[in-house]
Amino acid sequence: MIVDAHAHPWWYGYDPDKLVANMDEHGIDVAWLLTWEVAEGMYDHSYDRTWMAPYIGMPIEAVWDTVERYPKRFVAGYAPDPKSPMAIEKLKAAVKHGVRVSGEHKFRTLFDDPDCIRFYRVCGELGLPVTLHIDVPCLPPDDPTKPVQWWYAGDISNLERALRQCPDTVFLGHAPGFWREVSGDADSDPNGYPKGPVKPGGRLRPLFDKYPNLYADLSAGSALTAISRDPEWGRQFLLDYHTRLLFARDYFDSALMDFLRSLNLPDEPFNAMLSGNALRLVPLAA
Repeated sequence: MIVDAHAHPWWYGYDPDKLVANMDEHGIDVAWLLTWEVAEGMYDHSYDRTWMAPYIGMPIEAVWDTVERYPKRFVAGYAPDPKSPMAIEKLKAAVKHGVRVSGEHKFRTLFDDPDCIRFYRVCGELGLPVTLHIDVPCLPPDDPTKPVQWWYAGDISNLERALRQCPDTVFLGHAPGFWREVSGDADSDPNGYPKGPVKPGGRLRPLFDKYPNLYADLSAGSALTAISRDPEWGRQFLLDYHTRLLFARDYFDSALMDFLRSLNLPDEPFNAMLSGNALRLVPLAA
């Protein structure tokens, strides 16, 4: 069985029917469908024109529509903006209607903001894993005249404070600001998607070792670049943390699966990443 732990309705124009056809093509049985709530002026509006039409962002309505059409193929996810005074009430209402995951948290708010911490603790109480998107506010060199225009969530230090304050909440790291931390040169590499050999001193391994509530999904170019930039390192990383890594695409190709198969991983860790870990976090309804 294969579970894709990071998918979106209407991403790149993949309506529900096209999304299911793509899953069938790639042998994916179930996908977690994640929202992205957006506020005017708080995100790059090129997303509207290019990747999310007919919606502005990826609202819960798009998830409900897709899940209702194909209830056996999707797990519903939802991430209301934690800065909304009604965020927790919205989440609890959605859980009553079948939401099992909270994601994608992609907001211009620091992960350790008090409203976020309060929200994440409720996710832990409800048994919802939380998928986090990190784009750092500034890439090296630290030039204040050249910030990352559309940063989300802060950086790895904000993530660590959230991990520490919410020990009963499972967090799934995702996106460039998370995966760049595999290497010790994250503070000096000016590239959004760093490549080349992984250097000692990366902050990601210590976080996995210290916080058992830290997981990650392997979606998008950020994760694939991180684990393939130094294949020997990447294979060992996958083996060391295979109980907390989830197969995921955030896209529609076979690039991640092709790479994973090329590593000739043993069956047990390979199957854990393909579906076992996702099913442990979110068991499927009978």
